[in-house]
Amino acid sequence: MADLRLSPDEASADETEAEREQAVSQREAFARAEPHGSAPPQWSEAGRIVSLDPWGHRIAEDFRQEIAEGADIRPSIAITKARLTISELDEAVEAGRLKVDGTIMKDTGEVAVTKAAVEPVWYLPGIAERFGVKEDALRRTLFEQTGGMYPELVTRPDLAVFLPPIGGITLYIFGDPSAVWDTRRTLACRVHDECNGSDVFGSDICTCRPYLIHGIEECIKEAQNGGAGLIVYNRKEGRALGEVTKFLVYNARKRQEGGDQAATYFERTECVAGVQDARFQQLMPDVLHWLGVTRIDRFVSMSNMKHDALTGSGIAIGERVPIPDELIPDDARVEMEAKKAAGYFTPKPPTADDLKATVGRKIEEF
Repeated sequence: MADLRLSPDEASADETEAEREQAVSQREAFARAEPHGSAPPQWSEAGRIVSLDPWGHRIAEDFRQEIAEGADIRPSIAITKARLTISELDEAVEAGRLKVDGTIMKDTGEVAVTKAAVEPVWYLPGIAERFGVKEDALRRTLFEQTGGMYPELVTRPDLAVFLPPIGGITLYIFGDPSAVWDTRRTLACRVHDECNGSDVFGSDICTCRPYLIHGIEECIKEAQNGGAGLIVYNRKEGRALGEVTKFLVYNARKRQEGGDQAATYFERTECVAGVQDARFQQLMPDVLHWLGVTRIDRFVSMSNMKHDALTGSGIAIGERVPIPDELIPDDARVEMEAKKAAGYFTPKPPTADDLKATVGRKIEEF
């Protein structure tokens, strides 16, 4: 039998040729995967964007020469078209809240959108400035909190960019994408932080899915009226504490003396996790600046932290749209009343007696 094994030299030569072919194939694939339709406008203000690469979707176009010369430059943003099928939107049409127009909302009930996936790319000098810390302190903290996985954070101060091991962002644009940054047209927007239990599976302990669906309805209406709608979906599960911590908190809330009370909602999270919230809303506005947003006419959110982060970054907000009371699940009223008391936008904050009286389902009743 013939020995078909390659000698080390032959294997090396063959590997090199395979790598070259793979690189050429990848370059061609990136060229075909360029954004569909209009891409976001040029941004201009230095310091507005520090947590993503504003050229991340234009690799094949803006870095064609460098890639042809062998540079390994990869996209961190992708833009495409899609249709959404959501059962609650069919119900909204039947109830008369939404209308089928054949363009944004199809006869089939599907909704046409432009969507973009954005991966985090941190410019460390800008991140440090945004948080008001020294860059070397930021690098040291990131190095330690990632278990030393990225030694270049402290050994290579010349490397200004870091790809953090965290979730990214998905954008859903309803209507003409150019209307998002056109101040002559109106924009409805919801900034939503991921909640797998509610968003995907319909868990009724929180308002995440109902509020997300309401935000989508408002976005469709705005687009059909000649403006645009925008959903910013951030991967920050369980206030960026994760599902394990979130489920532990659920158990602690349900088993505490007196039951699951709005009065002790945040206290239970802090007892389990050590903090109430691990999200960095200071970085959240970057993606809206990348889109060229300077004003949100209808902000479908009651969050004071998101509102303050956006306005603090220079984005004006007109109307704030709360979740309709009838969309709040009974067991989620504990969360909602606690958040209102903590600063959520509401015309009537709950009293201390209201918080004590708002009690959720017992764990034995599930």
